[in-house]
Amino acid sequence: MQLGLIGLGKMGGNMRERIRRAGHTVIGYDRNPEVSDVKSLAELVEKLDAPRNVWVMVPAGTATQTVIDELGDLLSPGDTVIDGGNSRWTDDEKHAAALGIKGIGFVDAGVSGGVWGLENGYALMVGGDKENVDRLQPIFEALKPEGPYGYVHAGRVGAGHFSKMVHNGIEYAMMQAYAEGWELLEKVHSVENVREVFRSWQEGTVIRSWLLDLAVNALDEDEHLEKLRGYAEDSGEGRWTVEAAIDNAVPLPAITASLFARFASRQDDSPQMKMIAALRNQFGGHAVEKKD
Repeated sequence: MQLGLIGLGKMGGNMRERIRRAGHTVIGYDRNPEVSDVKSLAELVEKLDAPRNVWVMVPAGTATQTVIDELGDLLSPGDTVIDGGNSRWTDDEKHAAALGIKGIGFVDAGVSGGVWGLENGYALMVGGDKENVDRLQPIFEALKPEGPYGYVHAGRVGAGHFSKMVHNGIEYAMMQAYAEGWELLEKVHSVENVREVFRSWQEGTVIRSWLLDLAVNALDEDEHLEKLRGYAEDSGEGRWTVEAAIDNAVPLPAITASLFARFASRQDDSPQMKMIAALRNQFGGHAVEKKD
C-alpha cells in the first residue's frame, strides 16, 4: 500500500520506517531536506497513485491547519487525509467538513508510543467513517503493536483524538502520583535507596507499569534527578481534558490536580516536576530544562 507522510520528526520519521518494514511504500515530506523524500507537498501528491492516502504528522494548531488547507487544494475526490498529530477533536470536525465538500475523506488518529514506537509499535485510536478507516487498515496494522491490542476504531470523526486526549489526561495523573511518591520517599531519612524501592515495584505490585519502568530508567541515569530543573510543560491535552470534563459535568479531580501541579512548577523548582520532566523525556523525547 502507498502512503504519503508529512512531518518526519521524532515520531513521524520512526513511523515511516515501521510502515516500510511492513512492506508498504511511504513517501515522506518534511521541511528538513535531509530527511525528506520529496521537495514539496505538490511533489508528494504527484508521486502517489490515486486514490491517495496522506498522513499528517505535524504540530497541532496552525501547522496542521496550513498543511490540511494545502492538501485540500492538491488532492482529488476519493483521496483521504489522516491527521495523526495531537489536534483537538473539535478541529477534526471542521477539517472533515471542509475536505468533505471536495470529496476528500478525513480520518483522525490518536497515536501513542513516543520515541519507543518504532520497535514496540504505536497504540492507535482512530475516528472516521468506516469506509475510510477500513481502507487504511493495512497501515494501521503496520503501526500497531504485535498481538490483539493497541488499535481501536473509536467512533466517528473526532473520536480518535478525543480518546487520545483522555489517554494523556490519565497519563498526567499517573505521572503525578509517581512523582509525589518519589518526592516523599526522598524526603524521609529512613529510606536510603529510593531508586531501588522504585525498582522493587516493577514486579508483583499493582502499581507496576511502563511509566514505572521509565521512572527507573530516569533514576538510573540521574539517581536523585539533581541535573534537572523542576519544571514541566503541558502539551495542551491536559487542559482540553479538563475543559471537556467541565462541558460534560464529569468530575476529574485527579487529572485536574495534576494539571494544576504543572502550573505550580513554573513558580519554583519543584522536586515532583523533576520526575514529571524525566518521565516526559523518557517516553516522548520531550525537552527538559537542565540546572545551570
